[in-house]
Amino acid sequence: MEREKSLMNRSVNRRSLLKTGALAGGAVAIGAGLAGTTTSAFADERKSRVTRGDIDILTFLSALEQVEADLWIQYAELGGATNQGLSPIDLPFKTGLAPDYITGLLVLDGDMPQYIADNTDDEISHHSFLNNYLQSKGAKPVDLRPDFAHLPPSAVTGVPQTGRLTNLKQLTIDTKWWTRFRSDSQNPDLGGTFENAVPDLAKGQHPAIPLSDADLGVDGLGNISNHLQAIAFTAGFHFAFIEQGGSSLYPALAQNVTDLEVLRVLLSIGGSEIMHFQTWQDKAGNATNITDGNLTFPRLNIGVDPNTNVASTDAANSFQTNLIMPEPTVFLDPSLGPVAIIRPTSIAQGGAVASVVSFAQDGLFLDPATGKNTGIVDRLMRLAEAADEARRGF
Repeated sequence: MEREKSLMNRSVNRRSLLKTGALAGGAVAIGAGLAGTTTSAFADERKSRVTRGDIDILTFLSALEQVEADLWIQYAELGGATNQGLSPIDLPFKTGLAPDYITGLLVLDGDMPQYIADNTDDEISHHSFLNNYLQSKGAKPVDLRPDFAHLPPSAVTGVPQTGRLTNLKQLTIDTKWWTRFRSDSQNPDLGGTFENAVPDLAKGQHPAIPLSDADLGVDGLGNISNHLQAIAFTAGFHFAFIEQGGSSLYPALAQNVTDLEVLRVLLSIGGSEIMHFQTWQDKAGNATNITDGNLTFPRLNIGVDPNTNVASTDAANSFQTNLIMPEPTVFLDPSLGPVAIIRPTSIAQGGAVASVVSFAQDGLFLDPATGKNTGIVDRLMRLAEAADEARRGF
């Protein structure tokens, strides 16, 4: 919480600079500077209705999609499908390098390796498309790798030992997204509060990928250890945690774009993120009751709140695993009645900044050598603030 307050306070300070003019005109330069010398994104405004705010939003989204592509590539290397079919956009690297890890993922669903490969492919395409689109509008593409791809990946045999943007070995995962979409009376945009589905994931640091070959192996009956199964289940809940961000972020930022084509881009990509989220929240619900050290995956279909161990009708509804459709809830004004929606989507929540804060709190950017976040957080925060400052017509 202290980390979140610090990041949000810095965001407010930077916003005040933008509003007072100290950084006026620099929002595009921040994004453009990611990939080299800044050039104008508006060389001929007569031929484009794309605004500075549109470019700020697209630049931030491209940066965040590169982060997501980086983490999904790590999941695909270890747990992705090894036979991806005949698609011309199959992943161009070795996948499924940890069959024992895949055994754990298959407990969640028999198609998990294919779903992981497909989600990875999608995020790579999002980043690539947004970069191409930025360039088509005269703006600079985004590439965070030269400055920040220094984190070590899994040491499992076969995984390329190249630096990564993200760390999947020390995650602290908020699973409140589970109850947020099952509540019929609470909406985060209206101050609603929620409980974790797996309280232990929100405490401590947990690996979502095998760290090395030492985490792999099966017993004489072909069973994996509880430790490796817990790693696979952690990944399953992390998948939905990551994809909930895009589900809310795209519709939130879409409210501030000016150009209709940019709006179309955001609504179209955002829809695929929602499909990702619903898939992963469904699969996470198949996790079985196991314990590995201080991490327990609770039984969620017994009508007991795993946070309090108290049985109730509300707990039965809030944690039931097959309730994957958004429960109708209050929206805009409670007097309008309940409606099934994506939430949160309020622009007042600072969606871009909130996404960076949540990723940082998740441990995605922790440098194991220092125990601190890498400099990518500051870079992403600057881009997020510019995106949140964007308004229609500017």
